[in-house]
Amino acid sequence: MKTFKIALSVLIMTSTSIGFAQDNEDDTHTVTITVPTVALVDIEPAASKNLTILFVAPTEAGLPLADPVDDTSLWLNYSSIITASANTVSVKLDALLPGVDINVTAGADAGGGDGDVGTPAGAALTLTTADQVIVSAIGSSYTGDGINNGHNLTYSVDGATTGTANYEDLVAAAGTAVTVTYTISNN
Repeated sequence: MKTFKIALSVLIMTSTSIGFAQDNEDDTHTVTITVPTVALVDIEPAASKNLTILFVAPTEAGLPLADPVDDTSLWLNYSSIITASANTVSVKLDALLPGVDINVTAGADAGGGDGDVGTPAGAALTLTTADQVIVSAIGSSYTGDGINNGHNLTYSVDGATTGTANYEDLVAAAGTAVTVTYTISNN
């Protein structure tokens, strides 16, 4: 019986010391976090973002067309998580309209989001078929979604009397549409 008690005591001490040998007073493990690159842009309100801008015919002979009223109904929204350098938003037309300048200005960010929102170009851009930066230095940020968030866009259209286009290039046409494309990208 004495041999049995000694064997049992040795077995308990061995299993206890093995159990204590596996654990310390602290332990570690890793947590791996993945943050995706994000570059999303849209124009709001999504349901009515197509603009119709009308020149006004003169009522007196000898006068030019009157330029249309500016449109401020659209908002530029974006979400951005950068990889290294800042993102930009550029804008361009798919085609030019003879005798007509289409201009767009981005206002300051409305403050509905968070992060390092971009800096608008400031002056009105006369749109061409080449990309032009309208918002630069966009860091990891978001503007908020929908109207009254992001950058308010002001569209103005100049006829040849006030813009750089030639008046003799104007041709009467009803509903000539051009596509304006906004692209967010990494510099």
